[in-house]
Amino acid sequence: MGVLVDGVWQEQPRETKDGRFQRPASKIRNWVTPDGSPGPSGEAGFAAEAGRYHLYVSLACPWAHRTVIFRKLKKLEDVISLSVVAPYMGKDGWTFDTANGSTGDAVNGKSKLSEIYLISDACYSGRVSVPVLWDKKRRTIVNNESPEIIRMLNSAFDAFTSVKTDYYPPALRAEIDRINDLVYPNINNGVYRSGFATTQAAYEEAFRALFDALDEIEQRLAQHRYLAGNTLTEADWRLFTTLVRFDAVYYSHFKCNWRRIADYPNLSNYLRDLYQVPGVAETTSLDQIKRHYYSSMPTLNPSGIVPVGPELDFTAPHDRAKFTTPR
Repeated sequence: MGVLVDGVWQEQPRETKDGRFQRPASKIRNWVTPDGSPGPSGEAGFAAEAGRYHLYVSLACPWAHRTVIFRKLKKLEDVISLSVVAPYMGKDGWTFDTANGSTGDAVNGKSKLSEIYLISDACYSGRVSVPVLWDKKRRTIVNNESPEIIRMLNSAFDAFTSVKTDYYPPALRAEIDRINDLVYPNINNGVYRSGFATTQAAYEEAFRALFDALDEIEQRLAQHRYLAGNTLTEADWRLFTTLVRFDAVYYSHFKCNWRRIADYPNLSNYLRDLYQVPGVAETTSLDQIKRHYYSSMPTLNPSGIVPVGPELDFTAPHDRAKFTTPR
């Protein structure tokens, strides 16, 4: 993979320590707020406005997928525009190759996502990652940290949408944060810690933590419909984007092969329940997901062959309606 160092693109291997995959922290952490006041981090001056902001995403990336889901659920398609990068990530990183599945970049007319980072900061150093929340007015990146972007989409733009559903309600925030603290390191990032480990010990450590956490979530879902009770929250969508990729990619490609999600009665029904929420299926591209992972990681799959299977049907009936609750 590549990174920018003082504005110059360089090839760099994934970071590991003692064989353990280390995910670098996102660096651009401003917030859009209703009135442009400062958010929890970064600077002020990013007021919510219709048409001002743009999302750069990959349909393959689980972190970016979260933001696409929130944009869809909150009916912000006419408020925040969207560009999709191509699923294949090669020596140039994410690109806007329209012949390979990208929408192109209608906002800045660039060919590579790294060029968007350089418009924002000509001397930028760091990973060129998705998602990116872009400010068309100031021609700068607002934020590239997905948990923060989904919270902005959840509430900052409420003046421009009829959907007032709050996926981070005050009464449940402590519980949502506790669940996120379990799910992120052990499941969301746990599949990467397994797949990118470079020693047997590091792999087995991540593998066992992953499946211990999945077992805990399986038991939690035996008690209620969603992770924080019978209310659908951001914790569910943060987990969903990993679950929907698991059997097609992580089980085999990342060697997370103790069990499939299909082997967990509650998790598999829960996954289908979330997938069938109106609009969510439209945000999910298994084709781009598989093309990205299997073709973009030659150290894991040197041939670049994308498997045809497995056969997955997320539209099959589920049993989660036994927990009676409005969405």
